[in-house]
Amino acid sequence: MDTTQTGPPGDDGLRPELGLLDATMINVGTMVASSIFIVPATIAASFTASFPTLLVWVVGAAVSLCGALCIAELGAAMPKAGGQYVYLQRAFGPLSGFMYGWGSSVIINPASIAAIAVGFATYLGFFLPLSGLGIKLVAAGSVMLLTLINCGGLRVGALTQDVFTLIKIAAVAVLVLLCFALPGGSAANIQPLWPTEPVGSLVGPFGVAMIAVLFAYDGWIEITYVGSELKNPARDMPRSILLSTVLVSILYVGVSAGVLYVLGQSETAKSSLVAADAMRVVLGPIGASLITVAVLISTLGSNNGIIFTAARIPYAMAREGQFFPWAARLHPTRHTPNTALLVQGVWAALLALSGTFNQLLTYVVFVSFLFYAMSCAAVIVLRRREPGLDRPYRAWGYPVTPIVFILFSGYLIGNSLVATPIDSAIGLALLGAGLPVYLYCRARYAVPRTLEVSDVR
Repeated sequence: MDTTQTGPPGDDGLRPELGLLDATMINVGTMVASSIFIVPATIAASFTASFPTLLVWVVGAAVSLCGALCIAELGAAMPKAGGQYVYLQRAFGPLSGFMYGWGSSVIINPASIAAIAVGFATYLGFFLPLSGLGIKLVAAGSVMLLTLINCGGLRVGALTQDVFTLIKIAAVAVLVLLCFALPGGSAANIQPLWPTEPVGSLVGPFGVAMIAVLFAYDGWIEITYVGSELKNPARDMPRSILLSTVLVSILYVGVSAGVLYVLGQSETAKSSLVAADAMRVVLGPIGASLITVAVLISTLGSNNGIIFTAARIPYAMAREGQFFPWAARLHPTRHTPNTALLVQGVWAALLALSGTFNQLLTYVVFVSFLFYAMSCAAVIVLRRREPGLDRPYRAWGYPVTPIVFILFSGYLIGNSLVATPIDSAIGLALLGAGLPVYLYCRARYAVPRTLEVSDVR
């Protein structure tokens, strides 16, 4: 049967116009932010040799792929706006779905947008010196500009994302090629390849490095939030998730290897801007300027992807009577959730102006992996509870893949609770603050229906 959707809006009011390229660019554009230009130094500082430094990126890619395989199964079976909100509600009930939606819509996504926007404004200072207030104003302005672009319609937002991401991929690929092709790098810089310490002593540093790596890979789930806007979700949802995860893994391992080839282990560990320093070695002063442009494009593309997808979460919640009705309003001709987009944009801009977004993000970032683990667990739960559910794609390696990801997520959550117990407790409290909102919205706006199999076709 042809599962391609075209033309008019679906039963959720959103218009299916996104193809495989759009879906892949949304994921890649969100995953590749500024972290790949900074995190290699953090990883190198955890080890004394290059092999474990590169290995942690490969292991991180494998773990992320396990999560992506699970999410691809859920996304293909339930291609609805809201992504994880839909999956968690289906597997564990409405409260689980709401708590995810609340944390994502009120704290995690707006704070992420604000943080990335400030990163953009800070790097812009390389060309245009800005005061502290100037950085905040530029950050807030960039958020609102991207928000208005996405209010212009699905195709406008998707085209913007395609352009940003294609430029970003090209920039990162060129960075890798230049590191290996131009004078300045040497295979000798990769030495020592093997650490002299006992293997057992590397377990702790490897775990710390894995946290940074998994955060750098984060974003492979973004396309699920706009599942109902794919022309052929059964085919393109899993393909885009897997393609984006594999592509970003190749780029990340390539950048890490290229930086080590040019700077070496010790210099990489000491650098605050490893990509800029590597380009300065192979290209001279112009290299720093070129990589700064790449970072600016990267941050804009990442933020555009988050803004584009995140507003679909409160939209999906409101349609189920679990959030305020204004979030379910669509533009009459563009069929985009403009009200949710604008409210999200204003809130993120205020966070950028206030300067409190980093603390908010610290409070709840570990919770995102709690929900990732729950989503992978949902694959197991739904396989047992609903064996007849139409699954156009089934996760490869089941049940190993969801179990591996759940275990690694458990490690991240446990590490956060031990290392930052106060911040973790505050994060849980902020999520708990959504409970009275849930009870109010359920009592005030609940719709007389439940999610059935027919709702997710």
